[in-house]
Amino acid sequence: MSKRAIQPEPKSYEEAEQELSTILSDIEGAAVSLEESLRKYERGMYLLQYCRSILDRAEKQIEQLSRAEDGGLKASPLASPPDDEALA
Repeated sequence: MSKRAIQPEPKSYEEAEQELSTILSDIEGAAVSLEESLRKYERGMYLLQYCRSILDRAEKQIEQLSRAEDGGLKASPLASPPDDEALA
C-alpha cells in the first residue's frame, strides 16, 4: 500500500481552479493511464478541498463584515443590473 504524496499548495484560488479544470479534461478525455488518472484524481480532490476552504473563509469574512451593531446580520440588497435600454 502506498502512502499519499504531499500535495504542493497552489499559489491562488484561480490557479487551483485552472489546474482542476485541466485535470478534469485529462481524466474525461481518457488520455492518461489508470495509474495517472488515480494520481490526478487525488490531486483534484486536494484542489477541490483547497478551493472549498478558500470559499468558506471568504463567506465567513463577508458575514463578519455584514454584521449589524446589535450582533445580527444585516441584509443589503445587491445593486440591480442596468437596464438593457440604458446600454443602448
